[in-house]
Amino acid sequence: MIATLDMERRFPRFAHLVEALNGPLHERALKVFMVIVLAHWAEHIVQAYQIFVLGMARPDSRGVLGQIFPVLVKSEALHYAYAIVMLVGLALLLPGFSGRARTWWAIALAVQFWHHIEHFVLQGQAIMGQNLFGSPVPISIVQVWVPRVELHLFYNTVVFLPMLVAMYYHLYPSAGELAAHPPACTCARRPSPTHSAA
Repeated sequence: MIATLDMERRFPRFAHLVEALNGPLHERALKVFMVIVLAHWAEHIVQAYQIFVLGMARPDSRGVLGQIFPVLVKSEALHYAYAIVMLVGLALLLPGFSGRARTWWAIALAVQFWHHIEHFVLQGQAIMGQNLFGSPVPISIVQVWVPRVELHLFYNTVVFLPMLVAMYYHLYPSAGELAAHPPACTCARRPSPTHSAA
């Protein structure tokens, strides 16, 4: 509460934006954010399909947009920028969630924070021109054990799945959650008939 009041005092426009994004604009902001997330996740799925189904060489499997704009796959800065967009989006939209939805959204945020660290490590190597572990290309920490395509498909999946669960609980809260935590937004469709009033 004190931190919120301090933010409102120091950065009133930002505080107003956060309030709007988690109130009257929450549903619209979630839709825009989910389109961005789904488009990026689809690119990773297409890239995996190109490698494992079509048998394309890894350097040639660049998803859909990467075939047209190869720099999208090769630029660590763009990958890092997307990781930041995801992290900021998850953090900005968190206050609009409550109950079980908030828990699941926070899980997605925590996983994305680690995913962001992995991209930070990659970006740092690209900037410094010095790769870790004697690798010929920038390499993240977990990438030492798991190849990059599989690893980032995994990261994007384990961020996306808790987001889906959070969205379900947010759109269809139990009657008990709706009564205990009335949302500031208009996202909730109705209490879910499949959940107890817990």
